[in-house]
Amino acid sequence: MKCLSNKNNVQALKILITAEFSNVTLELEVVDVANANQEFPKHLPILVLDDGTQLFSSTQSCLYLFKDKLLNTSAVNQWLEWEAVKLLPNVLAFIDNPKQLSERLKSVLDVLNKSLQSTSFLVGESISVADISLWTTLHPALSDDKVKPMFANYTHVGSWYDNISKLTQVQKALKSWTDVLKGSTDTSLSEAFSSLSIVSNPSDNTVLSSLNKLATCSKKCNKPSQAESTAAVLEDDLSSKSKDVTTQEIEEAKAAWSGETPAPLRPRTVPVLPLPNENNILITSALPYVNNVPHLGNIIGCVLSADVFSRFCRLVNRNALYVSGTDEYGTATETKALEEGLTPRQICDKYFAIHDEVYKWFDIDFDYFGRTSTPEQTKIVQQVFSDVHKAEFTSTASVEQLHCGQCDRFLADRFVEGVCPKCRYEDARGDQCDGCGGLINAIELVQPRCKQCGQAPTIRSSTQLFLELPKIEENLQSWVSATSDQWSSNARVICKAWLKEGLKPRCITRDLKWGIPVPLPGFENKVFYVWFDAPIGYMSLTQSYCGQYEAWWKSTPNKNITLYQFMAKDNVPFHSIMFPATLVAAGDNYTKVNHIMATEYLNYEDGKFSKSRGTGVFGNNAKDTGLPADIFRFYLLYVRPENQDTSFSWQDLATKNNSELLNNLGNFINRALSFIDKNYGSTIPPMSLGHDDYLLLALINRETSAYYAGLDKAKLRDGIRYILNISRYSNQYMQANQPWVLYKGTDEQKSRASTVLGVLCQVAYLLSLLLSPYMPHTAATISEQLGANQLKYSLTDKPRLLCYLPPGHKIGTPAPLFRKIEQAQVDEWKVKYGGQQSKGPQSDKKTVATGQTGFKSVEECEKAVTDQGNLVRQPH
Repeated sequence: MKCLSNKNNVQALKILITAEFSNVTLELEVVDVANANQEFPKHLPILVLDDGTQLFSSTQSCLYLFKDKLLNTSAVNQWLEWEAVKLLPNVLAFIDNPKQLSERLKSVLDVLNKSLQSTSFLVGESISVADISLWTTLHPALSDDKVKPMFANYTHVGSWYDNISKLTQVQKALKSWTDVLKGSTDTSLSEAFSSLSIVSNPSDNTVLSSLNKLATCSKKCNKPSQAESTAAVLEDDLSSKSKDVTTQEIEEAKAAWSGETPAPLRPRTVPVLPLPNENNILITSALPYVNNVPHLGNIIGCVLSADVFSRFCRLVNRNALYVSGTDEYGTATETKALEEGLTPRQICDKYFAIHDEVYKWFDIDFDYFGRTSTPEQTKIVQQVFSDVHKAEFTSTASVEQLHCGQCDRFLADRFVEGVCPKCRYEDARGDQCDGCGGLINAIELVQPRCKQCGQAPTIRSSTQLFLELPKIEENLQSWVSATSDQWSSNARVICKAWLKEGLKPRCITRDLKWGIPVPLPGFENKVFYVWFDAPIGYMSLTQSYCGQYEAWWKSTPNKNITLYQFMAKDNVPFHSIMFPATLVAAGDNYTKVNHIMATEYLNYEDGKFSKSRGTGVFGNNAKDTGLPADIFRFYLLYVRPENQDTSFSWQDLATKNNSELLNNLGNFINRALSFIDKNYGSTIPPMSLGHDDYLLLALINRETSAYYAGLDKAKLRDGIRYILNISRYSNQYMQANQPWVLYKGTDEQKSRASTVLGVLCQVAYLLSLLLSPYMPHTAATISEQLGANQLKYSLTDKPRLLCYLPPGHKIGTPAPLFRKIEQAQVDEWKVKYGGQQSKGPQSDKKTVATGQTGFKSVEECEKAVTDQGNLVRQPH
């Protein structure tokens, strides 16, 4: 391999260091930037691979060289992004004027310093490309004895820098760089960055050339301005992408721009019913337990993910229905009722209102959000059971259950806790272990204890009903084989692991009071197990919505329905095994899930969300922060745990907000619209597009196509990346063309300025469409600022940038879309939601249980539960 570079280019040093850690020998070749015979366009340094392939991005070169050692690529990429957007521009500004650290640079260094206070490396326990890249950026400053004392307050950064500097691989790379690439020995601090990017060819009339003009590196330019240096760095993204734009892509961009008109958005109807000869989309999110306040992990795992997908479906004119609701029956509700001294119905009413308010604040756009403690639920559950029972897919057996003598009740499910027999987790529930995610029977718990009184229970027998899964297994196996390739990978793995072990009869009844009564003689005092009745809730919720649940849940030849179900991975067994098995057993051609979209877990900072300990942000806390719901939506989707567990981090949220939303997306739209407002009378100017513009359009069309393909498969996290890429390209395009300069020039230059600004307004409108599933309020605000509220356009299956706003269109009033999140606010939130609240809820809980309930004893509370349960048993 060979590395081509000009003198003093510290980006080449980055590649050399990475090569040393990767045991790759690189030949160094110095490029004379003044050589008129040099091929163009060139971006220095260049990594030339053995097969002749050239990598123009130093970061991509490093990632390529380090590919065999890459771990936690998501974290590495986040640091590389942070370095490019936050650290490098501020270091460049400091190098331009190295008299004192700016407040912005101090803020950036604070972030890095805190990240390094308890670790030797940025990611994991060994050096990564992130360490190499950030170290290289800081090297010109921290290696200067006159400047380094200014960084003395950042002790962790200093120690990290010094330790990396001492590594053998770094020392060898520094020697190579010094011997071959370093310029004069008395080089100024800024000279270290004077050859960061581009060797330009003024005759090459492309967007690249325009960018090159902002960062031309020649012998006459020893000290670039901050704007030039920053532009040179930003160019890296656009130049590397634009080099492989094909002629076909450019021709397609031209044809779409000149020949296509935007497709109108289909009006939303109420109620939404399946349409013949269409792909009707039925969307559900796992029903949240009513008795808990949802935290951010619950929200992204279920309702928010489903909301984004349903909004996307409407955006592309699909006939889609999104239903969900609270899961209100079962032991969890009875337990909560006893804890708070309320009846189950009162608990359900109280917490349903909380759920409803939380989801409305998060702008979750259900077609219907309801409840399972309804007459519709009772009727449909009992009907499904009757069909299953008549088809002889049920059995009875005497079951040993835990019984608490102190409370005189059977302890099913969540009334009992103990040690998990599989992973030894100490606080496993009687139905499932949060430690390993395994399903367990309460009687299997080691050292069980009654959740109500804490006493050790005894074992008693009780006759229960079972769903005969072994009889259904063969049909279920066939169905899974035909369907599961459309599921998320973790859903497939979990389901197939269950099937591999072989299915066993599963108990579907419980000795409880609060639930749907079993319509079978001899079982009058039992109710259905919540995970038998809860998934059927999707049907009853549909019935409550439109009164025609069969239209969506029973298939007919001329009706095509595709069912998407969103959930966290702990719900997969019930949606991939229990619910489909029930529907197979019931017959009647029920709609079964086509796409199970399961997430991993979202953690909070370095631990888990915990209401009792006051750790983490819960739905009712989010509003209290003062942040708009769209900011939470954006960040939760940015870190959506699609393939592995991720963490909510206040510091990262602030970084993403300030860099991606404020500096990238918001900056682009505000600059473009403000210029139109001030210089063109708020009117879209005439546009005459050339090659440069169609190159930008081709890149944007590539991103919109990827956006469509990703969201079409419910890969929601990727969509944000494509949106931000479009905004980033547009920022670079604007910076390259400098319409604020062209506007004051010749008539030809003025015409060019109007084209650039007109195109950017079309991009802004496209971004409002793409953002609408993710940040609906922000999308509506952009549309309003563009004066486009009356325009209702959709995306086609081949989305292209079109002329949405014709010349002469009047825009609205531009205003900033986002505000900066200050470090002081981040620190305050970290303390507020870091666990200090734990004492409050515990003391409140005692008060509710003993002083505010209105019940004088446990017996009185139990009687109220029994009375409420009897109401459910009334015939319907």
